[in-house]
Amino acid sequence: MSSPGDVPADILDRLRHLCRTLPESYEEPAWIGMRWRIRTRTFAHVYSPDTDRHPLYARYGCGDEGPVVMTFRVPVDDLLGLTADGFPYFRADWGHNVVVAVLDERTDWTEVTELVTDSYRLMAPKFLAARLPLLS
Repeated sequence: MSSPGDVPADILDRLRHLCRTLPESYEEPAWIGMRWRIRTRTFAHVYSPDTDRHPLYARYGCGDEGPVVMTFRVPVDDLLGLTADGFPYFRADWGHNVVVAVLDERTDWTEVTELVTDSYRLMAPKFLAARLPLLS
């Protein structure tokens, strides 16, 4: 059984590969799990929530393993469209534009790439965000 905060290596590897391509981003341990930042602003945070403290996530675990979630930022105009259907995206209970994504074997990693890149664009200085190619 994993502990709260633990993230499977395959998920960390995918996110590391993605975030490494974003200008001046860096990875650091967070209070739980791992986060990626640009300057002092977090644009992605991945962790396994403590389902005793946050029972909402308990239904997304698999067997003895709890769920793995990632938080990221979205433009406020996109918030409702992304979270309206529920799983795998939910509005976080903090921040005005923070979304929680459940990461599992059904995860669309192409979509995660776009969402993390957009989150980076929102949090990065404009000159760094401008270095990124526009996604189609």
